[in-house]
Amino acid sequence: MQFDLRTMAEHMGGVAWGVVIVLAIMSIYSIGVMIERYYTYSQATKQSRKYAPEVARFLKQGKIKEAIDVSNGKNVKHSHLAKVLVLGLQEWQYQIETGEVQRDKEAAVDAAKRAIQRATAVNLADLKRGLSGLATIGSTAPFVGLFGTTFGIINAFSGMALTGSGGIAAISAGIAEALITTAFGLFVAVPAVWAYNYFAGKVEGFNVEMDNSSSELLDYFIKKGT
Repeated sequence: MQFDLRTMAEHMGGVAWGVVIVLAIMSIYSIGVMIERYYTYSQATKQSRKYAPEVARFLKQGKIKEAIDVSNGKNVKHSHLAKVLVLGLQEWQYQIETGEVQRDKEAAVDAAKRAIQRATAVNLADLKRGLSGLATIGSTAPFVGLFGTTFGIINAFSGMALTGSGGIAAISAGIAEALITTAFGLFVAVPAVWAYNYFAGKVEGFNVEMDNSSSELLDYFIKKGT
């Protein structure tokens, strides 16, 4: 009996095939998350690099409304900085229009700060979307494969018991299940773990950028006033 991949697959039992199907679904999901997150993060980085100097230029000129308009533009809809700063700018514009800045500038700044903090929390949660799934797949896929491995070993011993022999022919089907499910589990888990660590690092970098930009905007409100 040949001991190649095709032969092993042909001798896999129902449990092993069930494990392989589950792992295949996990793999498809993780690949989808990787592609979507990579695109989203790439667009966020690209658009934010264009957005930051543009909004800074308007703020230096004291043009709050223009800064809000550029923050709401379609060409920055993926920018993590625009999503955060626009709410702070809108709140500050509201405080100016209601005269709160003239009456109590500190309270107006605090209101803008709270708006920015809320926007940061929401945006950070959106940036992390899908990463928990990658972490779960990376940590559980080897165990799902091990589940199939366990049944493969059981089948191997069952074949040995039925034939009364310990030869390769008696246990090859069980070994096939064990090898395939174990290898497939690792094949699914390793890329998921790599991708999770990479994306988690990107999110941390985005968080730092949002914090820095928010701090600079609040400093602007404090120094420039209306």
